[in-house]
Amino acid sequence: MKILHISDLHLGKRVFEYSMIQEQKYMLSQVLQMAQSADLTLIAGDIYDRQVPPAEAVRLFDDFLTDMRAQGSPVALIAGNHDSAERVAFGAQLFKESGVYLSRVYDGTIQKLTFEDEYGTVCVYLLPFVKPAHVRAATGRPEIEGYTAAVEAAIEGMHIDLSVRNVLVAHQFVTGAVRSESEEIAVGGLDGVDASVFSAFDYVALGHLHAAQSLMDGRVRYSGAPLCYAFSEAGRHKGALLVDLKEKGHMEVQQLPFVPLHAFRKVRGRFEEILNLDNACEDYVQVTLTDEDDVPDAAAKLTAIYPRLAQVLYDNARTRAAQADFSVGSSQNKEPIELFEELYQMQNGETLSKEQRALVMGMMEKIWEEDA
Repeated sequence: MKILHISDLHLGKRVFEYSMIQEQKYMLSQVLQMAQSADLTLIAGDIYDRQVPPAEAVRLFDDFLTDMRAQGSPVALIAGNHDSAERVAFGAQLFKESGVYLSRVYDGTIQKLTFEDEYGTVCVYLLPFVKPAHVRAATGRPEIEGYTAAVEAAIEGMHIDLSVRNVLVAHQFVTGAVRSESEEIAVGGLDGVDASVFSAFDYVALGHLHAAQSLMDGRVRYSGAPLCYAFSEAGRHKGALLVDLKEKGHMEVQQLPFVPLHAFRKVRGRFEEILNLDNACEDYVQVTLTDEDDVPDAAAKLTAIYPRLAQVLYDNARTRAAQADFSVGSSQNKEPIELFEELYQMQNGETLSKEQRALVMGMMEKIWEEDA
């Protein structure tokens, strides 16, 4: 059985005030082509960029699903943390009759799809994004604490038959994976799930992280977002994963590359040098100027050669000195608990005690869990 694994479409997303809808439409046209080589397409969450998506994003996804079914390509999808689980689940009973399988709102049970091929049975489980609070409420188990325990409890309710091939579609942060700048960061890494909870599955199709990566000898994989959504991702290869499930214990995985309608590019140099370069393009561009003095109307002038100019930054003696005084970049790479500890140290001249740190971590976890 061949499975196409994609995730994190973020339909309706805007990057530096530019709508990505045309980029996303172009990308979905490539998914349609890829899906012709697969028996099932899995979309592992974050279909939309926000819980109430713009109308154009809903129309785009509606057209995509219609085209998928017109060419006979079954598709299964789950809600991610950016989606509304209720909206994604709408019409699930009706759509499944046409080969579109939507994850239901988590209620303690998980939807299971069963397929047959020449090697036997393949069971596909659709687990939407869950928080510990969701699982506690659905299972009536108040003792569940933390994301690992929550996902583990959800999997226990699946009653998995280990003699057949099992595939899980999920949208969680697995501890040890690498985050990207364009993702939503949880406080203190509190949303981490230990990879060991997925040991019963032959393949885990994950969404949530925007960089393609694998864990547990390749059985647990993130397909990554199909488009760049931050300049830190410029030049990164984006693609879908085509998983060929053979007999139990054997599979082959290959990345099918996406070609963007417009790429993300970084340009660096002195203003006059950049103007004289023959590199005008329609890509989304971040320009870093190395001039020691600010250039009047730099953005307006650069737009003449870069109509999709997104950022103009400076890297010179003045900006480096300012960064040495207060390094925003290093702060962005620190966990919230570390930033709180630094603030506490600055204000009080002493470090947090173990008891104080535990109290702050507990408050952060509660806020993260209850945040809609």
